[in-house]
Amino acid sequence: MNNQNLIKKILENTKTIVVVGLSDKQDRPSYEVASYLKDHGYTIIPVNPMISVWNGLKCYPDLLSVPRDIKIDVVDIFRKPEFIPEIVDQAIKIGVKVIWMQEGIVNEEAKQTAKRASLAVVMNRCMMKEHKKLNSF
Repeated sequence: MNNQNLIKKILENTKTIVVVGLSDKQDRPSYEVASYLKDHGYTIIPVNPMISVWNGLKCYPDLLSVPRDIKIDVVDIFRKPEFIPEIVDQAIKIGVKVIWMQEGIVNEEAKQTAKRASLAVVMNRCMMKEHKKLNSF
């Protein structure tokens, strides 16, 4: 499956997105993207150890802290590339099927780890921009 078809499939079949590195500062890309996705019907689960609440939603310190009864479709990552391997390892551990590294975030090692564990991976793409492209036709 080519990258564009994979992105389309992910966006059409996703309901719940964990946003790792979600900021409570409105001028940050993570805030803008998560707000947009929430406004377009996705359930957002914030992950950031530095904040306890994002837009009225409980914020978890890491992926392993998200309650197991929440079915996570995508882990959307807004962290520096050096933090990606640990996040991917946690995603694998809890059974997530899709890793999405936001625009500007590239970690080939983590991508290969995720793929070996049969996860779909989107890297260096903005989920909001891809959603807008998909819905502009």
